[in-house]
Amino acid sequence: MHRFIVRREGGFSAGEAVELPREEAQHAVKVLRLRPGDEVELIDGEGRAYAAEITRAERDGAALTVRDALPEREAPVMLTLYMGLPKAEKLELIAQKLTELGGARLTPVVMARSVARPDKKDAEKRRERLERIALEAVKQCGRGRLPEMAVPVGWRDALDKMAAHQLTLIPWEEARGTRLSDVRAQCPEARDIALLIGPEGGITPEEAREAEARGAKLVTLGPRILRAETAAIASAAAVMTLWGDL
Repeated sequence: MHRFIVRREGGFSAGEAVELPREEAQHAVKVLRLRPGDEVELIDGEGRAYAAEITRAERDGAALTVRDALPEREAPVMLTLYMGLPKAEKLELIAQKLTELGGARLTPVVMARSVARPDKKDAEKRRERLERIALEAVKQCGRGRLPEMAVPVGWRDALDKMAAHQLTLIPWEEARGTRLSDVRAQCPEARDIALLIGPEGGITPEEAREAEARGAKLVTLGPRILRAETAAIASAAAVMTLWGDL
């Protein structure tokens, strides 16, 4: 099923006619070659998806008519990934997979062992690219909400932001004994969860202890050392399995 995004706070109503944005309309007409009567899905970017039908498909634009709201597809847990800033291509992969898994927000963090340290101008360009990647992932996986892609923050800001969540989890290669499933048994009702993953060089002991002092839970992902992007994707999937809807 082809999906199109038209951002609308408050969503759409059955029977409503909706004009597709220029880029979406060109994709529908020139690439997908959709015609009036074709069934599609409409996503409002706020968490809702709708069955719809193409009613106009011309060179100068396209429109559709909303039919019915589709069942809820957003995860029951709000997952924010704080990602120790890795190389650009790795962050792009993480953004795509986090979106598919149902994550709500990706916040890159400049940590002690981060190699990449973009300036403000470069950081905003990267954020915009991550948003485009997330947008395509939303359409592919059928979500109704576009996750937030934030600009990188420093370690002190990240500590403050993580402390505001209901639960913060930190998979760390030096952690012993406590697994994600153990924390799930202790905090089964958590619905606003932060997940911190270190950059390629890992999390320093000082960073781990500072976060733990602010209430974060240090956990192990097992005896094998995972690459940063593997740890991010695997941990997000595990959180969505234990607290979410996988």
